[in-house]
Amino acid sequence: PRGRHRPPDDIGSSFYPALGPYSSRDPAVLAEHMGQLRAAAIGVLVLSWYPPGQGDDAEELSDSLVPTILDAAHSQALQVAFHIQPYKGRDDHTVHENIKYIMDKYGSHAAFYKYKTSTGRSLPLFYIYDSYLTPAESWANLLTPSGSHSLRNTAYDAVFIALLVEEGHKNDILSAGYDGMYTYFASNGFSFGSSHQNWKAIKTFCDANNLMFIPSVGPGYIDTSIRPWNNHNTRNRVNGKYYETALQAALTVRPEIVSITSFNEWHEGTQIEKAVPKKTPTRLYLDYLPHQPSMYLELTRKWAEHFSKEKEQWLM
Repeated sequence: PRGRHRPPDDIGSSFYPALGPYSSRDPAVLAEHMGQLRAAAIGVLVLSWYPPGQGDDAEELSDSLVPTILDAAHSQALQVAFHIQPYKGRDDHTVHENIKYIMDKYGSHAAFYKYKTSTGRSLPLFYIYDSYLTPAESWANLLTPSGSHSLRNTAYDAVFIALLVEEGHKNDILSAGYDGMYTYFASNGFSFGSSHQNWKAIKTFCDANNLMFIPSVGPGYIDTSIRPWNNHNTRNRVNGKYYETALQAALTVRPEIVSITSFNEWHEGTQIEKAVPKKTPTRLYLDYLPHQPSMYLELTRKWAEHFSKEKEQWLM
């Protein structure tokens, strides 16, 4: 009610991390995270990114963390892609600058993810969160070959993935010049894009327009420790069934890539990171019992292996 939490016993999450409250600046934490991602058979971690000097209201700005994260990822043979967040003043011009900055600074790192396109090119892949906040005609300046400051067929060309929230966004994403769309939200039914039942129709649209469709799956959703009014969007994990249902729905549409929301977004209760049971005099945290803290990493691994096998079949 007062909008405050007092760590370490009281944190802004309904689950409690096995690592306790931590900082992603801690090298030991990063090493543990990369180990967990590796154990889950995840190939690419997608990093929330803000330009230098911009931030998510945190003092510690995200760009300064990137070199450490790239190195830590590389040590576990993981790769890193960028999730460009909506910062104040973001538009087609500032994103143009962001792409140049990221590629100039990090593009030669061994852990910098590049996607192999159907034409055999290897290009960086960028997710643009809340892309609909900028009009399609502005994005088209950047993302269509005839755009006024187009990245296409330049040294800064990449695969650009827009966020699909409402059904009407499909056509905007297409006219904007994006290469594909993802759904992000872990709450089935929360939006048109995040509703499993719509994925088949979205994939059909994408196939017809030569766009990539990246369904986003999550293990559940609960953000009431930071948004007490948001009960209606809570999605129970049902001992892993919710996650497996989402994964099954994703694989049914035969996507190139499946994205997971999330590895460690604890405050929205979408994490697959290890969580432990915890009870204090004032709080009882949710947990993964009767399963182990690594339950969701194990489920991810199982489905990643299943996905690889299925892909081989589809290609035949």
